[in-house]
Amino acid sequence: MLVTMARSFNTLPGITMEFGLCFPGRLKQELVEAGATVHDLGSVRLRYPWTGMLANNRLRKVLDTHRYDAVITHACWPHAIFSDSVRRSGMPLVFWQHDLASGQSRLDRTAARTKPDLVISNSQYTANTLTNLFPNTPNAVIYTPLPPYGQGTPSESERAKIRDEFQAHPEDVVIVHAARMESWKGHRLLLDALALLRDQPRWKLWIVGGTQRDHEVAYLQSLRKQAEDTGIADRVSFLGQRNDVRLLLSVADIHCQPNISPEPLGLVYVEALYAGLPLVTTALGGASEIINNQCGIRVPAADRVELSNALRLLITNPVLRKQLGAAGPARAEELCDPGRVLLKLQDLCLPLRAQHTTTR
Repeated sequence: MLVTMARSFNTLPGITMEFGLCFPGRLKQELVEAGATVHDLGSVRLRYPWTGMLANNRLRKVLDTHRYDAVITHACWPHAIFSDSVRRSGMPLVFWQHDLASGQSRLDRTAARTKPDLVISNSQYTANTLTNLFPNTPNAVIYTPLPPYGQGTPSESERAKIRDEFQAHPEDVVIVHAARMESWKGHRLLLDALALLRDQPRWKLWIVGGTQRDHEVAYLQSLRKQAEDTGIADRVSFLGQRNDVRLLLSVADIHCQPNISPEPLGLVYVEALYAGLPLVTTALGGASEIINNQCGIRVPAADRVELSNALRLLITNPVLRKQLGAAGPARAEELCDPGRVLLKLQDLCLPLRAQHTTTR
C-alpha cells in the first residue's frame, strides 16, 4: 500500500508524502526506488524501552525541521510508540486503521491513550469496531489503493499456453482461489461446494498459495486429502507459491474465495476485479463492500449448497460470466484507484492543519 502511494505522487502535482521506518528491508528499498524520502528512525523493540526513546528522538528531529499537513500512524504499533511525539510537535495526528479494533490487547490499550484528530479506516467493517479504540473520533473510510494491471490482456495463444500448463483446456471454466493457507480463507468450503458439482464436466479449480509454517503444511495436506476423498482431485490443481498471481487471474474464468470468517478488506478481490473476473464469495466483512450485484455473487456464510448453486450458475452461463466480469475493472477503480485515494486523503488532511493553526 505505501509503495503504491509513493509511486503515485508523480501523477499528482502538489501532493507529497515522506515515510518514517523503524526497520530496513524490502519496504524501505521499494520506497526509495519509487523516489520517496525515507527517514530511518532506528529499530524498536517494545521489550527494550530505550529503543523506543531513541526512535522518538529521531522522529522529533524530523518533525522539528519539517512541517507536514498531517502525520499518519499506520496501525496500533507505531501509534503506541510515536503518537505522543507527534502530539508534542503540534501537527495533526491521523491514525490509519487496517484491522479490527478489539481494544483488549496491551498494544491496543497503549495506543488508545493518545486520541488522533482523525481515523482513516480501510473499510466500513473495520470502522464499525473503532469505538473499541477511539470512541467519538472523526472517521472516514478510504479503501486501500491498488493500481490497475500494467500488462495488457494475454492473447488467446498466451492464455491457452498458461492454462495448458495446469491441465486446463480452452473450453474449461477455471475457478481460481488465491490466498494464504489459512482455514478461514474458505478452501474447505469451496472444495465441499465443488464436490456437489461433479456432474458438471468442464470446471477446474486452481488453488494458489504456498506454505510457510507447520500448521499451513498440515492444512494443505488436509485439503489434498479432502479433494481425494470427495472424488474431485483430478480437477483440482495446487499451484503453490506464485509470483505471477495477477497473470493467473487474467487467464482464469471465475474468482472464488468464500471466507468462513470476515476479513478487514481483501485486496485479492480487487485484483480479481481488475482482471475482469466475476467474483463469488461469502457475505462477510470487507468483501461485502467490494462486491456488488453488478460484478459478483455473495452467498450466505458457510453455506456450501448456496455456494455450489452460485458456481453452477456461472459455470453454465458464459453470458453472465462475461457481464459480471466486464463490470469489474470500473468497480475496482471506483474503490481503489491510487489517484482518487490520494486526493481524498489530501482533502481530509488539509483542513486538519488549518484547524491546528487556528487553535494553537
